[in-house]
Amino acid sequence: MARKRVVKQEGSSSAKSRVQGSARDLKGPTKPSGWWLKRGVLAIIAVFFLVPCLQKQLPGLIQHFVYSYRIRVPLFVDLSRPADLSLNHTINTYLTSEEGISLGVWHTVPDRRWKEAQGKDLEWYQNTLKDGSPVFIYLHGNTGSRAETHRVGVTKVLSALGYHVLVPDYRGFGDSTGEPTEAGLTTDALYLYNWVKARSGNSLVIIWGHSLGTGVGTNTAVKLIERGEKFDGVILEGAFNLARDPISFYPFSWYYWKYPGIGYFFQEPWGENKVVFPTEENLKKMKSPILFLHAEDDHLAPIQSVRQMYEVAVSAQNAERVKLASFDGSLGYLHNGLYRDPHLSDIIKNFVLSL
Repeated sequence: MARKRVVKQEGSSSAKSRVQGSARDLKGPTKPSGWWLKRGVLAIIAVFFLVPCLQKQLPGLIQHFVYSYRIRVPLFVDLSRPADLSLNHTINTYLTSEEGISLGVWHTVPDRRWKEAQGKDLEWYQNTLKDGSPVFIYLHGNTGSRAETHRVGVTKVLSALGYHVLVPDYRGFGDSTGEPTEAGLTTDALYLYNWVKARSGNSLVIIWGHSLGTGVGTNTAVKLIERGEKFDGVILEGAFNLARDPISFYPFSWYYWKYPGIGYFFQEPWGENKVVFPTEENLKKMKSPILFLHAEDDHLAPIQSVRQMYEVAVSAQNAERVKLASFDGSLGYLHNGLYRDPHLSDIIKNFVLSL
């Protein structure tokens, strides 16, 4: 009897799969390769189109972010409450120097009126500007706000002498809105001067500029001269002279948040806002009596530069109208400490009486 030959079919399916798999391997990964190629081309196109757009738009976006979400300093001082700093005869207000620009301003009345000032409103404070007492507009230095210790110190000295004091925070400073620029700060100072003159009758209006404020103050003085007006008096404390002592940094860079490496790829947001503050040239044009106040140990504004500016101002006017009061370096006042000098009140009083 013949035996049937049986051929086992075990593993035939797996063998078939292996053959098919081998065939696929020989053909190669066609679909995945095409997928990556398409995306690579799209990425190159995106780079060519997006990079130029970002170079134009990112600085503006950064500025918008900074304007909207910048951390306000000082962190633990409520600028709407000057009484917290022992200025209990002071009112806080906000003035609009330009559309979209709100300036925080303190108005301190003469010390003799502190009791009368308790609980009074803004209208009462404005009306006091007509009481015949000299009015000081204090233009402070760079960084910080009107609540800094030395700025409050100057306010107290002037109030004790019987003067009104208005202390604004420029745009971008303190709780004021906007971006700080030289032109913007000058506009703010000019607006406040006009605001005061419209409410102060025949009272003297005197500008006291400190550090950066000396540049703002002299810029504003020249703007007034161009329209046939002048300050009744100008005090320049810790004045700097960029013509002789240029700075290598942008003074308002603190306003912007720093993004590491951003300067390598994109223009800095303040690139278009150059700072000049031509104080020496301004002094050649000014017609107001001027008092320079300067510490001999000032580590930020050299006393030599101030003496040169003093000579420029004297040449433009005369030694009767331009004075320089220097303070010995051994007193340790540096750039911000002149308000502590016991003789400062007499110096200021004599200057005001000479106007």
